[in-house]
Amino acid sequence: MVKLFDIQSIQKAKDIVRDVALETPLQLNDRLSEQYGAKVYFKREDLQPIRSFKLRGAYHKIYKLSTEERERGIVCASAGNHAQGVALACNKLGIKGTIFMPVPTPKQKLGQVRMFGGSNVEIRLTGDTFDDAYAAAQSFKDETNSMFVHPFEDKDVVIGQATLALELIEQAEEPIDYILVPIGGGGLISGVLHVFKTLSPQTKVIGIEPEGAPAMQQSLSNGKNMELNEIDPFVDGAAVRKVGDDAFTLCKTYLDKLVLVSEGKICQSILKLYNKEAIVVEPAGAMSTASLKMITDEIKGKNVVCLICGGNNDITRMAEIKERALLEANLLHYFIVRFPQRAGALKEFVAEVLGPKDDITFFEYSKKNNRSNGPAVVGIEIKNPNDFDSLVKRMKSKGFYGDYINNKPDLFQFLI
Repeated sequence: MVKLFDIQSIQKAKDIVRDVALETPLQLNDRLSEQYGAKVYFKREDLQPIRSFKLRGAYHKIYKLSTEERERGIVCASAGNHAQGVALACNKLGIKGTIFMPVPTPKQKLGQVRMFGGSNVEIRLTGDTFDDAYAAAQSFKDETNSMFVHPFEDKDVVIGQATLALELIEQAEEPIDYILVPIGGGGLISGVLHVFKTLSPQTKVIGIEPEGAPAMQQSLSNGKNMELNEIDPFVDGAAVRKVGDDAFTLCKTYLDKLVLVSEGKICQSILKLYNKEAIVVEPAGAMSTASLKMITDEIKGKNVVCLICGGNNDITRMAEIKERALLEANLLHYFIVRFPQRAGALKEFVAEVLGPKDDITFFEYSKKNNRSNGPAVVGIEIKNPNDFDSLVKRMKSKGFYGDYINNKPDLFQFLI
C-alpha cells in the first residue's frame, strides 16, 4: 500500500506553486445541474496560465531541485500540458530544458511550449505517442546527465498536483459527494486521492479514462499494472500505454469507481461546453463532464465536482471533433455507393435517395477513370437517428447500396 502524503507537505507546496498558479474558481453549472438533478460544479483548471493543472506539479518539482541539479538542466517527455508547465518553470527559474513531445502533438500546444519556455527551452518531436517521446527523453537523460521531470511518476510532481484538491476542499461551501477525475498517467488522480482520502473520506472519487486508452482499467481488472499494446491517441492528454506504478497502487486501494467514456462522447461534451458555456476544453478536459451520463442514477441530489483539467484545444481539430460527435450520435454515416451505369444517376441519388434534411458531408470516387460508373465513398449526415433505416432502404431499392462502413473499423480508417 502507498502511504498517503501528510497534508502539511501539500500545504507547503501550495505556497510554492502560488508563484505561478492561480486559485481557479469552483463554479456551479446550471445546465448540467438541471439535467442530472444534482449540483454539478466545475473546477476550472483550464483557466490556469498554461490552461492546465500541470504547471502545479512541474513547478513544484523543479523549484525544489538543488542548485547542482538545476545546473545539469531539465529534460521531460509530454503530450503537451506537462511540457508547458516545465517550460514555464524553466523560464521563470532560469534553467535550461529539453522537452520531448510526440510528432502528432497539436500545433497549439507546441506554440504554447515555445512561448512559455522562450530561449531556455528546446523542443524535440519524436514518435507517435507519449511513450515514444518518453523513451527518447530517457535516452537523452542518460547521455547528458540531465534531471528528468516525470509527468506523473514523481512524488514532488504528485504533491504539486495535490494542491488542486486541497484548494478545492477549501473552496467548497458544502460537503463534496463525488469528484470526477480524468486519468492519464495517474499524477492528478494520485494527488486527489492523497487529499480526499485524508480530509474528506466520505467523498467518492471516480476516475475517468478514454475507451481508446484504458490503461488503468485494464490494470485494475488484471490485478497488476499492465502496458497496453495499442491506444487511440485522440485524447492526447490521457492517452498512455501504462500508468504509474504508485498511481495504480493508490487506485487499487482507494479509488471508488472507474468509468470509461468513448472518444465520441468526449467530443459531444467538448461541443456542448463550447456552444452552451463558451468554455474551450481539450479532449482530456471534457472527460469528467462526458462521464456524467454513466453515473446518472448515483449522483441525483448530490454535490458533484467535475475537474476541467485542461483547455489547450487546437482549432484545427474541430472538424474531427465534430465528426466524432456526429458518429457517436448515429447522425453521420459512411457508405460505399455504387452508381448505376445510366445517365443522371448522381442527380437521382441526390433527389430520390437523400431525405429532405440529409446532407452529403463527404464524397470521393474510388476510381480516377470512368468516375460516373464507379463506386464512391459517401458520408451522409442525417438529422435524426431514426432516419437511418429508411435511407438504407431507399439506397437498396434504387440500386445504389454497396456497403456500410461505419461498423467496419479497418475499412473505415483506410477510406476516411
